[in-house]
Amino acid sequence: MIVYAIELELDAALHDEYLAWLHGHVREMLELPGFEAAEVLTRLEPPPPADRCALTVHYRLRDRAAWEAYLADHAPRMREVGRVRFGDRIRASRQVLEAE
Repeated sequence: MIVYAIELELDAALHDEYLAWLHGHVREMLELPGFEAAEVLTRLEPPPPADRCALTVHYRLRDRAAWEAYLADHAPRMREVGRVRFGDRIRASRQVLEAE
């Protein structure tokens, strides 16, 4: 199993709009081959600066082959959607983890 973790930081004023968009985006991701589950989390510790909020999305993928297929076939398009809509108002970092 692969866990694809995306750490997001954004202006607090953007939180509700972004979260509404994000839930739809997560539903689209779950329609892709190999994506099995996802959760959207609010980071509590360490707390973000007062005017910011922090979210994390964990996607669970079936296996490494599903991850590699996502990168090859879907990642550029799915990532671009958020960049076009929100630009530099969102900072994202990504991790890919594999279960032992």
